[in-house]
Amino acid sequence: MGQGSSGAHSAPSAPPAPRAGMRERIGRLVREVAKFGAVGGAGVLVNLLVFNLVRRTTDLQVVRASIIATIVAIVFNYVGFRYFTYRDRDKSGQTREMSLFLLFSAVGLVIENGVLYTATYGFGWDSPLQSNIFKFLGIGIGTLFRFWSYRSWVFRTLPAREPVTRAETFLEPEHPAAVTRANGASAVRR
Repeated sequence: MGQGSSGAHSAPSAPPAPRAGMRERIGRLVREVAKFGAVGGAGVLVNLLVFNLVRRTTDLQVVRASIIATIVAIVFNYVGFRYFTYRDRDKSGQTREMSLFLLFSAVGLVIENGVLYTATYGFGWDSPLQSNIFKFLGIGIGTLFRFWSYRSWVFRTLPAREPVTRAETFLEPEHPAAVTRANGASAVRR
């Protein structure tokens, strides 16, 4: 006879080893960083292309052209983050999400363009090559802030659900959830 028909209950499986849990969390973080990097890398290209296009086709000052490029990249990145990088995250409060995204993006915009402003007007480094170097440096510093803020505040993870390995172990009175349910059910009946 097979194990399932013997009627004997097997011991519940042990929780995963701490190393396996740590490896899984690191794996998730690596995948998240890779997706963030893919969207962010495309956003950097959009940012630099728009920046150089605006600089060549208009008479706008360097920082104003950079701000326009950053805003275009912010819109591009939101779409990429929401529908690619963080598509599995909580979508219930999209107004809140958008507000926080815009707030943290604005802070990133100030960081990014503050570096360019300092180089251009503080040190007089304003050749096209120098502008692109400091624009890129500002993007890098702003990206560190954005990664932390987006994953911490904007695209929050859904609450984890505790997996039930077997229905029999869940319904056994020794199981804490079963005891809580039994106590709650008896309290409701009173």
